[in-house]
Amino acid sequence: MMGDGMVSMGNMIVKPNAVKIQRLFPKGGLNKASNGLDQKENDQKAVIVGFAGATADAFTLLERLEGKLDEYPGQLSRSCVELAKGWRTDKYLRRLEASLIVADENKSLEITGNGDVLEMTDGIIGIGSGSPFALAAARALMSVEDMSAEEVATRAMNVASDMCVYTNKEFLSYTVDDMSGINEEP
Repeated sequence: MMGDGMVSMGNMIVKPNAVKIQRLFPKGGLNKASNGLDQKENDQKAVIVGFAGATADAFTLLERLEGKLDEYPGQLSRSCVELAKGWRTDKYLRRLEASLIVADENKSLEITGNGDVLEMTDGIIGIGSGSPFALAAARALMSVEDMSAEEVATRAMNVASDMCVYTNKEFLSYTVDDMSGINEEP
């Protein structure tokens, strides 16, 4: 999963290096292994989450998602559906303006405030203002042989940042396979 760092208010750049993707570990919170255990000792793999929209709203949803992942361990789809149900029906949550992408080693899902939990047939998902450009570029690049998913994502994000004024080149990339460190792309 890859995200840019742009945060804007209207037509003004507020922050160029925001972190829009997070790792959720079961029973452990954002960006930390559960109960101090090494992630390899934990029976449930980490989940990577990306967000777009209002930051406070996104973090509220991340906390709710974390609760659902703890409630339904190892069941990413069910956790996401339960989050979407609550998001759609709860009077407080209904007003939140954000979108989430959630991925584990088996699937990637988009969750929206309309109650949608979407799994794309080609496995490519994008949210945010630059996502149409990044999606189109990634889908075109998928046919290039010997190109890794990270290379496709980096090139697609470069296309998006060249075309969308609300997308910059401050990319951050997390992979499910490498949970020991953060991969930053130029």
